Amino acid sequence: MSEVKWPSEWHRGVLGPAVLSIISEGETYGYVIAQRLERSGLGTVKGGTLYPLLSRYESDGLLQAMWREGDGGPGRKFFSLTTRGQDELSGLRESWHRFSRIAGALIDGESEER
Repeated sequence: MSEVKWPSEWHRGVLGPAVLSIISEGETYGYVIAQRLERSGLGTVKGGTLYPLLSRYESDGLLQAMWREGDGGPGRKFFSLTTRGQDELSGLRESWHRFSRIAGALIDGESEER
């Protein structure tokens, strides 16, 4: 089964909330986040896209990071949501539902002018 290639504009719009949502399920690290995004059907997200996003969210206080030694391999940087990150995700989820409903109706030709 071949991977669907979504427009890059769509990825840019959904990647941040999707990453926060994955991390909200429990402490995790970059490789697992990338695998989860791919398995969900969003496609392959390269480290050059994912890690700067994680770093920015950490700098913004949305994520807390902790280095841990690996079992027989390199250490890993684990991420978890801060209270601020949980609040941000909650707001993004509310906005996303409204936005996707409005955009979907418009694209499907069901929208009325307001």
